[in-house]
Amino acid sequence: MAGKGGTGKTTLAGLAVRYLIEHGKKPILAVDADANSNFNEVLGVTVETTVGQAREEVKKGGGRVDMTKDQLVEFRINQCLVESTGFDLICMGQPEGAGCYCAANHLITYYMDVLSKNYPYIVMDNEAGMEHLSRLTTKDVDLLLIVSDPSFRGVQAARRVFEVAKSLKIVVGQAALIINRLTNGIPPRSQQEIDSWGLPLAGTVPEDPLVAEFDGLGRPTIELPPDSVSIKAMNQIFDRLIISA
Repeated sequence: MAGKGGTGKTTLAGLAVRYLIEHGKKPILAVDADANSNFNEVLGVTVETTVGQAREEVKKGGGRVDMTKDQLVEFRINQCLVESTGFDLICMGQPEGAGCYCAANHLITYYMDVLSKNYPYIVMDNEAGMEHLSRLTTKDVDLLLIVSDPSFRGVQAARRVFEVAKSLKIVVGQAALIINRLTNGIPPRSQQEIDSWGLPLAGTVPEDPLVAEFDGLGRPTIELPPDSVSIKAMNQIFDRLIISA
């Protein structure tokens, strides 16, 4: 999942995890590649340690004398995994310095190769904007879903994400756009923008008051009732995209 902040991509990433579990496609590795981590809240699990924190501990000399530094880092990364029913979660967490995400991004990239051997399905919620793409956190992607709101500026931002993905050495099997939080249809100007850049529109998701209600109550949105408009819309989208992938 990629896109600018505020589009609801983390919520939709959680619904992707739910969809895969309900269709027997597990185990799943859920990856929160956003330094401002909140994927765990959508999934209803508690995170004790992030990749960023693990790196800081090793950097400051905390660890075991019976391990090399690389072994210790890998050990700490495995400690970052949060186990749940049908999925495990790992979070990138905060950077080691103001504005610098390089090291944590690098660790996520490196250990994704290691961790992915244990998971046939991976759902990655990327940080807002294009930082994850420019730093090549996401290298091999079967399905890249770019999430936008219906606004013209939102669609323009989604286009830039798509263009960055195409310009980098990222292997993308399939890419599609999702318009989230739709109220009165896609505005004509936004539709023209979508039509002009060739990315398939996978579908739209209506504004769902239950999402705001769950958020206000602190309830994980992965537990939305099956008749919620978000669940219905995303299930239809995933039926077309994931089953055919």
